[in-house]
Amino acid sequence: MKRRVAILISGRGSNMAALIDAAAADADFPADIVAVMSNTASAGGLAIAEQAGIPTVVVESKPFGKDRAGFEAKLQAALDDARVELICLGGFMRLFTAEFVQRWHGKILNIHPSLLPSFPGLDPHGQALRAGVKISGATVHFVIPETDAGPIVMQGAVAVRDDDDAESLAARVLSVEHKIYPEALRLVASDAARLDGDYCRLVTLQSCDDSLIVPPPR
Repeated sequence: MKRRVAILISGRGSNMAALIDAAAADADFPADIVAVMSNTASAGGLAIAEQAGIPTVVVESKPFGKDRAGFEAKLQAALDDARVELICLGGFMRLFTAEFVQRWHGKILNIHPSLLPSFPGLDPHGQALRAGVKISGATVHFVIPETDAGPIVMQGAVAVRDDDDAESLAARVLSVEHKIYPEALRLVASDAARLDGDYCRLVTLQSCDDSLIVPPPR
């Protein structure tokens, strides 16, 4: 039985599109994207979802102001109507209350453009460049009340170049995001990745014998 997934967006929805494409391309993909929901009617990703035949829902957050619980109650009603089992955040620019996150414990995934726990929060690419790291990347993680701090499901890395700026680094990291988010959803939806306390464990051990060393040794 495929898991019913909603993708929550606030903008262009590039990771949303990657998830939709992955689910559509593989008949055995263990998740159905049953809804795309946005907290703003101007989100560009809504049109992409509609073109893909995915039902869309707009739950405007602006009228609620600082009343996060009120907004979440309306969002929860939409999730219930769609019989959603898993949530994927794809550039959803709204913080949840601890109560909402606890209600969906182990059922919300997010992607962040850094190798967490390094560089959480805003401007992760700028943070990475200022720190002088040689490798950066993206992380798919379970959502917990603390921002960008949940158990890690999957990570992908890219080399940081000497001539990188935040824009060029972001573009390469984005291509990694589009690869790992669908695969992380595949793991979680098929129960191949499960929460174990503060960690995400793989039920089937996968071999990881590739190394990324930057700069490469001579």
